[in-house]
Amino acid sequence: MVLLALVDANYRILMCDFGTNGRVSDGGVLQNTKFFEKLQNNLLKLPGEETIRNTYRSLPYVFIGDDAFPLRVDLMKPFRQAALTSRETKIYNYRLSRARRIVENVFGILAARFRIFHTCINLEPRNIEIVVMACCMLHNFLIAKSSRTYTPPECFDYDDTEEGVSHFGLNSRGSNMSSLQRRPFGNTANAAKEVMLS
Repeated sequence: MVLLALVDANYRILMCDFGTNGRVSDGGVLQNTKFFEKLQNNLLKLPGEETIRNTYRSLPYVFIGDDAFPLRVDLMKPFRQAALTSRETKIYNYRLSRARRIVENVFGILAARFRIFHTCINLEPRNIEIVVMACCMLHNFLIAKSSRTYTPPECFDYDDTEEGVSHFGLNSRGSNMSSLQRRPFGNTANAAKEVMLS
C-alpha cells in the first residue's frame, strides 16, 4: 500500500493519501488521488505566476516530485542522467534535489519516530490506513508542539557551506517504506518542458 504525501518547507504534511495498491503503476498512484483530481481541474487555488525578485521573469508556482511522477506545467521533476548535458540542467537538478530532501526527511522522521513502519503492519487493510493517517497527523502535531524533542537538528539534511559538505538527516532507508519507481519515457507537454527550463 502506498503513502503519498505533499509536504511544505517546514516539514509539515499538507496532504496525504494512503491505500493505493503498490502494484499500481507509479503514475497511477498519483492519478488515483483526490489531490491529482483537483490539480487537473484547477481546484487547488494555487497562486498565479509571480515575478522573481530582482528580475523581470515571471514563473508559476509548482509542485516538486521525483522521477516517478509525470512532468507537468505544475509539477517539476529532475532531468534524467542522460539529459544532464549543460550547466543549467545540472544546477536545476541540484536545486530540485535540495528541495526534495525535505520530503525525504519527513518520511525518515515518520519511520524513525513511528517504528511500525519498520515492520509488516499486521492489521486489516482498513485499520492500516487509520494507523498510517494517525501517524501523519501526530507528526504534524509534534512538529507544531514539540519540535525540539521530536525533530532535533540532526533529523534534517543541511549543507555546511564553510566546509563544502552535505550532512544528511533521517531518511526511510532501513524501514519498510520504499520509493516509487521511475516512470518510463513518454510524451511530455512542451509547456511543462518550458517551465522546467525557465
